[in-house]
Amino acid sequence: MGSEPHHQLHVFFFPVMVQGHMIPMVDIARLFAARGVKATIITTPLNAPLFSKTVDRYTNLGMEISIHIIPFPSVEAGLPEGCESINSIPDPKMIQNFFKALNMLQQPLEQLLQEQGPDCIVADMFLPWTTDAAAKFGIPRLVFHGTSFFSLCVSDSLRRYEPHKNTTSDTETFVAPGLPDQIELIGSMLPDYIKGETQNEFGKKMELVREADKRSYGILMNSFYELEPAYAEHYTKAMGMKAWPIGPVSLCNRDITDKAERGRKAAINEHECSSWLDSKQPNSVLYVCFGSVSRFSNAQLLEIAMALEASGHPFVWVVRKDVEMSSMAEDEEKWLPEGFEERMEGKGLIIRGWAPQMLILDHEATGGFMTHCGWNSTLEGISAGVPMVTWPLFAEQFYNEKLVTQVLRIGAGVGAREWSSSTKERKETVKREGIEKAVRLLMGGGEEAEQMRSRASGLGEIAKRAVEENGSSYANLTALIEELRLHRQPKT
Repeated sequence: MGSEPHHQLHVFFFPVMVQGHMIPMVDIARLFAARGVKATIITTPLNAPLFSKTVDRYTNLGMEISIHIIPFPSVEAGLPEGCESINSIPDPKMIQNFFKALNMLQQPLEQLLQEQGPDCIVADMFLPWTTDAAAKFGIPRLVFHGTSFFSLCVSDSLRRYEPHKNTTSDTETFVAPGLPDQIELIGSMLPDYIKGETQNEFGKKMELVREADKRSYGILMNSFYELEPAYAEHYTKAMGMKAWPIGPVSLCNRDITDKAERGRKAAINEHECSSWLDSKQPNSVLYVCFGSVSRFSNAQLLEIAMALEASGHPFVWVVRKDVEMSSMAEDEEKWLPEGFEERMEGKGLIIRGWAPQMLILDHEATGGFMTHCGWNSTLEGISAGVPMVTWPLFAEQFYNEKLVTQVLRIGAGVGAREWSSSTKERKETVKREGIEKAVRLLMGGGEEAEQMRSRASGLGEIAKRAVEENGSSYANLTALIEELRLHRQPKT
């Protein structure tokens, strides 16, 4: 290191084009840039504007962070012109075309690696071919897994031991073996590909992901050691994976502008949103949001509305525009009870579209978070010290729910039991009674609620300390950067 003091590390960051993966990857690039590393984010023309303002702000502060745009082969892969993200796929059947387009990015990436010769590439888990592409040029690839150690450990347990195959039905309880805690699941909570559908295309893709993970330099985790120490140890020791927890990465967004502009443009002015929350008592408001790709039927939205009204607690409810039918005005009565918005005037705020989630969670009026248990949302709730009403839908969300409710004990479930991909209509409707019961338990101020709130608040403080200088995540990032410097030396 001392012999090359002037060489600056250069790291590529390559997220998959979906909000839940791009947002934390951009935060990670900013963390590296803030530590003196030259950071280049690779994306496509229509995705760059989603975070270009954030990157510009960091550049103006003197940090070396930039965006490199490569064309996205939408039409060549059988997608509509301009379809450059999972969020913009018009037909669920086209998801395989999207993955085909991702694979077609290998050649332009290799050309870029050859031209610029970065010292490392941090690439999304869903870009497994980047391990081989980087290896061609002797460049280490770090995998970004946008989830928890816990969920990776549960997935590994289910793949190794297949305990669900010893059950007679999808509703029979089984335990995931070999884990630090006794984690109970039922078959209907598991992804299709875990349940042994060998012809499942996504299952084949996940196998490629696992193989590429094993051959990569290591795994970058948006988590912090103190949150799930037993699972961080299990992942690295029992499963033999090299990993650096450097999160919660969302905490690099410190000022109001960063928080308000994270992700898409919000459907509500941040000052209007803050003003509404300012008028409420501390810990009195329930924030309801199910991420960027979740879809609910009108019948399910109606159950949520009825439960929120019956609970009697103030709420901010985010309903995504593309979840709703073609015309909100024509369709309003189908998913909202008659006169709902008039009755909820001043007590409930409905945001139709993207919401400034971090601003809402961090506000002192917010006392609970109804979430789909996507890892970004879960970790943002934990970082804000807010307990949760859990409603998992797909991906690894049922595993994350177990972490929240059973291991950390900072949440209560609505009783969701059906895993269904984001593109499929759900068979099961979660009834208002289950939703209302979980809301009343979390927001009602009883002893159990107070204990959950106290534990959540404590974790929020630990999360903030983890990313400060001398914190565990800060130290992990320091160690990783130093290791990458040493890795580079023999090459030069």
